[in-house]
Amino acid sequence: MINKTMTQFGENSSVIRELFEYGKKRKAEIGADKVFDFSIGNPNVPCPDEITETMVSLLRDSDATQLHCYTSAVGDNDTRQAIADYMNEKYNLGVEMSDIYMTVGAAASLTITLRSVAQAGEEVIVFTPYFPEYKVFIENSGASCVEVPVSMKDFQIDFDELDKAFNEKTAALIINSPNNPTGAILTEETLKKLAAYLEAKEKEYDKEIYLISDEPYRELVYDEGKFALPANYYDDTVICYSYSKSLSLPGERIGYVMVSPKAKSRRKLFATICGAGRSLGFVCAPSLMQFVVGRHQGLTSDISAYAENRELIYKTITECGFEAVHPDGAFYLFVKSPSGDGEEFSERAKDYELLIVPSDSFGMKGYVRISYCVSKAQIEASIPAFRAMAKSYNL
Repeated sequence: MINKTMTQFGENSSVIRELFEYGKKRKAEIGADKVFDFSIGNPNVPCPDEITETMVSLLRDSDATQLHCYTSAVGDNDTRQAIADYMNEKYNLGVEMSDIYMTVGAAASLTITLRSVAQAGEEVIVFTPYFPEYKVFIENSGASCVEVPVSMKDFQIDFDELDKAFNEKTAALIINSPNNPTGAILTEETLKKLAAYLEAKEKEYDKEIYLISDEPYRELVYDEGKFALPANYYDDTVICYSYSKSLSLPGERIGYVMVSPKAKSRRKLFATICGAGRSLGFVCAPSLMQFVVGRHQGLTSDISAYAENRELIYKTITECGFEAVHPDGAFYLFVKSPSGDGEEFSERAKDYELLIVPSDSFGMKGYVRISYCVSKAQIEASIPAFRAMAKSYNL
C-alpha cells in the first residue's frame, strides 16, 4: 500500500511554493518586470566573494578523490571544529566538535532532531505564526503539532497560552528567532522566563523537555545586541542551523545540528541524533560545501541591502494605510489584512500582480507575509500596485 501520510504531504504542497510557481508562470506570460514576487525567502544578495573563491580554489587545486569523497557520517572533523570554535568565541557556549552533526540544510536538521526527541503519542509545541514545514516535520516524527499563539502586542511568548497547552505529553518546543514570518526576535527577558518555565516543567514531569532553536536568520539582525542565543539560557537546547540565509546559499543545502554542551543527556542525545540521521539517510552532508563553510565561520553576505529594503517596504506599506509589524530581523514583513482575511488579501493582491503569502499557512489568520529579500528596484516598481490595492480597500 502507498503511504497515505506521505501522499497527503505531497498533494498538499506549500502555499509559499505554489505562489512561487504561479509567479514563474505569470512572468513567462506578461514579463518578469510586471510581476512583483514577494512570496519566497530566496536571498537576492549574492554570496560573499570569498565563498566563490574558496569553491573555485577547492575545485581547481584539491585532489578530486578526496574533495568529492564521503566525509564521516556526522561530517568533516575540521569543519565541525571550526564551527565549535566560532560558537565558543562568539557566544561563550563551551561546545565541542562532538556536539555537531552536519546536515543538508536546516530542514534536515529539524527532521533529524524531531525524530530524535519526539515520537508517536507525544506533542511538540510551536508558536504561531510559524514556518509551515514545522508541522510536516513534527508529524513525520509521529508526534502531534500543538499550536500556541504568541502575544500580538509584541510577538513574544504568551506564557498563559503556553501553560494551557503544556502537559505530560509535551516532548519539545520549537522557537525561531528572528522569526519567519514576523521578523520578531525573542528578548533576553523572554528567554530567561522560558528557561525557568521549562526547568520547572522538567521537574514536574521528571523528564527532559527539549527546546529546539531554529536559527537560520541568526545573523540577520538589524539592531546590534538584539539577538540572544537560547542555548545560553536553557540547558536542554538543540540548535538547528542553516547557511542558506547568512551566506545566501539556499541552493547548496548545508547546515548542522548542535547539541548544547549543558544538555543533561548530552552524549546520549547526540548518539540519538546520529541514529536518526542514519535512519533517515541524512549522512555525509555535501563534502564541498562542508569544506567551504568550515573555512568561513562568521562571514555573512552584505545584509545592509536587506536593512535598506526593510525601511523602504515598511514605509511603502504603512504610507498606503496598511498596518505592519516593524521587523527586528530576518527579511519578512508581516502585514495585517484590512478585511481580516489573509487569504482574501493574498488573492486580491494577484489582481495587481503582487505575490504575497497568506498567514493562514503559518497557523494564524488575518495577515500576509511579504518577503523583501528582493531587489530594491522591484520594491520601487511595486509601489503603484500597493497604492492601487490600498485604494481598493478605501484606505
